[in-house]
Amino acid sequence: MFDVQHWLVALPPIAVYLLVGGVIGVESMGVPLPGEIVLVSSALLAATGVVEPEWVASAAAFGAIVGDSIGYAVGRRGGRPLLARLGRRFPKHLGPAQLARAEQSFARFGVWAVFFGRFVALLRILAGPLAGALHVPYRRFLVANAAGGLVWAFGTTYLLYSVGRAAEHWLKDISWAGLVLAVLAGLGSTWWLRRRAHRVTSAEDASGLVAATVAQSTAVGGQSLTVPGGQSAAAVAGGQSAVTDSDDGPVRAGNEH
Repeated sequence: MFDVQHWLVALPPIAVYLLVGGVIGVESMGVPLPGEIVLVSSALLAATGVVEPEWVASAAAFGAIVGDSIGYAVGRRGGRPLLARLGRRFPKHLGPAQLARAEQSFARFGVWAVFFGRFVALLRILAGPLAGALHVPYRRFLVANAAGGLVWAFGTTYLLYSVGRAAEHWLKDISWAGLVLAVLAGLGSTWWLRRRAHRVTSAEDASGLVAATVAQSTAVGGQSLTVPGGQSAAAVAGGQSAVTDSDDGPVRAGNEH
């Protein structure tokens, strides 16, 4: 990230704004790009006075809203086959497992997955195309998209800008510490949201596994599964739990003589 910031310093301010909006916009269309890194680096750059924070935040919000809308239109036209092609092209970011988690988030939170997804790397990339492929009403999508884009862009930019300015004022002799504090403060909220999203996904995966196990325990036609000897699977499972060792020794069937 520090290499990105050093590279941005060499650009004129207008080029920085265009780069922020462009990278975030393309990322929001469904193409994995480091939009968050570019925004964080630009916000820290604004703290040094090289660029203006309001223009950095505006460019980020514009790119997020427009990019998500284009991604929505592409997803609505291309549907699931488009998402499958993206998964083959970017298996690490948009593979079947990532797509399944994104769909679970939409099933749980509805259109507001677009809002919360702006703070999570996976959903930030997939929210627009996935919402279009699932035929989410565009007006509802636009409200959540605009709200998430504005809160994410302006909140991240001004948080890092404020921390960076304070660090520059109080830590002039150790400016590197100001950068560390700014990065930690800016990425802390993202880490927390990702942690929450991971917990939700783990819970949903566990519930899906239980449902699949219950479904597999019923044979075609409603007959219960059997094992050799004519006993049902449930009976065998119950029997196994009964035949255990106790404190007085193993339980034995039949009469004792």
